[in-house]
Amino acid sequence: MRIATYNIEWFAYLFDKDDTLMLDAQPSGVHGVDRYTQGRAIAHVLRRIDADAVMVIEAPNTGRSQRTTRALENFAAEAGLRAREAVSGFPNDTHQEIALLYDPDALDAVHDARSSPSAPRFDGVFEIDLDVDERLDQVAFSKPPLELAVTTRGGTSVRMIGAHLKSKAPHGARTPEAVTALAIANRRKQLAQAIWLHRRVAEHAAAGDHVIVLGDMNDGPGLDQYERLFGKSSVEIVMGDLLHDPHAECLLQSRPDIPPSTSRFYNAERKRFTRALLDYVMISQSLMALRPEWRIWHPFEDGECYADAEMRQALLDASDHFPVTLDLELA
Repeated sequence: MRIATYNIEWFAYLFDKDDTLMLDAQPSGVHGVDRYTQGRAIAHVLRRIDADAVMVIEAPNTGRSQRTTRALENFAAEAGLRAREAVSGFPNDTHQEIALLYDPDALDAVHDARSSPSAPRFDGVFEIDLDVDERLDQVAFSKPPLELAVTTRGGTSVRMIGAHLKSKAPHGARTPEAVTALAIANRRKQLAQAIWLHRRVAEHAAAGDHVIVLGDMNDGPGLDQYERLFGKSSVEIVMGDLLHDPHAECLLQSRPDIPPSTSRFYNAERKRFTRALLDYVMISQSLMALRPEWRIWHPFEDGECYADAEMRQALLDASDHFPVTLDLELA
């Protein structure tokens, strides 16, 4: 079985208010790419990775007249994908939903949100002292994680959680002091979200569940200077000693000459591209015996993707993130 996570940059821009796919010469959410080109690129990438299930980050919007699942299923039908059914959870106000697109011949997936005294439901409020002032702060997800009960055709049950943690970027700050203050505040909120998510993982692990956590964590070991203030990255907190992802784990050891990356952003001021490892597929120890193989479909770092000119260009036109897949001997 192949499971993927894919942050598709502003996927919502490709659909009208009735979730009809718009493939035309108008701008998409990808800089310099029109909607026709981005739509075809997304379809090409999804057909090529051919996953049984894809956790779509920045999925199309759910709103007054729009439905994430309807838009994704319309897209899957147009693109001819075998992952043709969709499930989503709590909608948010950002036009960037989290949803699973999956092959119903391979598995079933239903939204199954959980709550406990130590880890409330993800559309609720989490209380934690973020700044050690002996007062509880209230933290909420702008994009509540998607909790799924997944059952494979062979009858195996898996708890799957799709997540898009808060960005640390100090958007809106105009002075160096404001940038620093906002970046630290955002990191505190992100770490609180990571603790909240880890507690849910710990509950499932204690119950003996198979667990997969995947999505865009907007963080990684050693990613920025603020990590020294807090001791650990959000990714390390989510994983703890319960989850495994080889790309994250390689950064916890002596740094490789070329660390892996899953995204590529253009810095207009410096006129250079910045690479970062932000997207992960983390699995519980209970799944490690199933011969897991991870792959980042990076157009310049994966040799097969680079050699395939059509795939390479599609990856660049589709999004500023690249898919991460996990292959498991999961029946």
